[in-house]
Amino acid sequence: MTVVQQLLEEPLVLLFTILFIGSVLGKAHIKGISLGLSAVLFTAMFFGHYGYQVSETVQNLGLTLFIAAVGLQVGPRFFRMMRTSGMQYGLIGMLIIVVAAAVTIAVAALFDLPEALAVGMMSGALTSTPGLAAAIDATGDGAASVGYGIAYPVGVLAVVLFVQLFPKLFRVNLMQELEQKSGPKRSRESPEVMIIEVTSEAAHRRTLKELKAGRGTSAVVSRVIRGTRNIISLSDTVIMKGDRLVTVGLKEDLEQVRDELGKESDDSFISADRVELRKVTVGAEDLIGKSLRELGLRSRYGVTVTRVERGGFEFNQHPGWRLEAGDVLTVVSSEDRVEEVEKLFSRRKLPVTNVHLLSLSLILLLGVLAGMIELPLPGEQSVSFGAAGGPLLIALIIGHFGRLGPIRARFFQPSNQVIRDLGLVLFLAGAGTTAGEGLVDTVAEQGLTVIAAGALITIVPMLIGFFVAWQLLRMSSVHALGSLCGGMTSTPGLGVLNKLVSTDDAAVAYAAAYPFALVFVTLTSQLLPLFL
Repeated sequence: MTVVQQLLEEPLVLLFTILFIGSVLGKAHIKGISLGLSAVLFTAMFFGHYGYQVSETVQNLGLTLFIAAVGLQVGPRFFRMMRTSGMQYGLIGMLIIVVAAAVTIAVAALFDLPEALAVGMMSGALTSTPGLAAAIDATGDGAASVGYGIAYPVGVLAVVLFVQLFPKLFRVNLMQELEQKSGPKRSRESPEVMIIEVTSEAAHRRTLKELKAGRGTSAVVSRVIRGTRNIISLSDTVIMKGDRLVTVGLKEDLEQVRDELGKESDDSFISADRVELRKVTVGAEDLIGKSLRELGLRSRYGVTVTRVERGGFEFNQHPGWRLEAGDVLTVVSSEDRVEEVEKLFSRRKLPVTNVHLLSLSLILLLGVLAGMIELPLPGEQSVSFGAAGGPLLIALIIGHFGRLGPIRARFFQPSNQVIRDLGLVLFLAGAGTTAGEGLVDTVAEQGLTVIAAGALITIVPMLIGFFVAWQLLRMSSVHALGSLCGGMTSTPGLGVLNKLVSTDDAAVAYAAAYPFALVFVTLTSQLLPLFL
């Protein structure tokens, strides 16, 4: 036995070697595509092939951490989206999962695939690591990881290629079609401030609500200046001819409001010295979970929110938007009022990683216990949520409310990311070594049929989901492709799509479909073995 082999016999040396090599490989980019943390799985499969095994305890610890973090991440939006227009994107996500499950049942019967292998292939085709976690938990078989490893590359490449080829094959101008179906859209430029002097007779003695100025766009009237008076603008504020409106938004939207109401004022004193645009980070615990409407920033503080940044994406503000720790708000007002609001959002300063260990421990404990509960089914059968579904369910519920008794669930996004990534790599290391043990034998036994099956499980749901969104629901191509990427849980696909369009529409559709797909692929992966 060599020195290297002796070292790898040590459990911690093996674990951290797999994590190190997998992390290095995951950072490599080929044509803009990278494996990311999934490279840890393939690295672990390599070591597993040669007989090295990561402890099952490490794998289960990673599983519960990862699934709980996913539930806390999507919990604040998942249930609320069911009551909003975002539900149509969620339906696309659910449709893709249902079709993928049906295709998996069909190909498993057609090619006589083992149960665990088929469920794992569905998770790989949908590039869903939570799905893999649920598949392993439900089947108790490492073959699920083998199926995931076989289908995953196909799942990534199929969505990325489809997003790029669709506009060319169907001769669709994405931006032009988006404007035709949804009206003019905003570009990714930063908000600006414009002083608009009201000269329109039609606007005289009418309220902002009656004027509908800027409605449906990023433009917001922050204040009304009448002579020497500085008035906070509300929906019932009456506009007079000669008023100067401090308006904030993207340039093209400001120009639209200017053309409707009057002309741009050259009052540089107001623009330069009285109005300040600033980005404010949400940190105060007692504000997390509240909506912009509930905070009443405009009526109480005279401050207008124009944009909200979350998870690297920027969105136009909406009164019903509920704040999460780490959200970045673009606010506008006078310098003193902006500073007051900045103190409001950071008055209880929290560290960058604000993990509350008591809460996290309780969430995991309750999740594991919930996963052990047996639910009766017809025919004297039963099913349980397991180590994946239990923590997911508890985290979704607690994430929705934000706080239940002593449990606090609103962590900063970086904190949640740390929990999620740490849990994911520990889980992948364990799942990969188990899968690697039988990878070569499985491929040799099944041959090209497993690759063909993986391609079918990817392509059929992808095409059906997209064309239902595009043709039946009459979404624009951008929204349809965005919801497709969310339904397939394909972040690489969204990255490619974002390069093709200059608005945040694709990201919004993705963000609406993704939570539904994430939850339902996890539940489906646990229930699917009952039908195979």
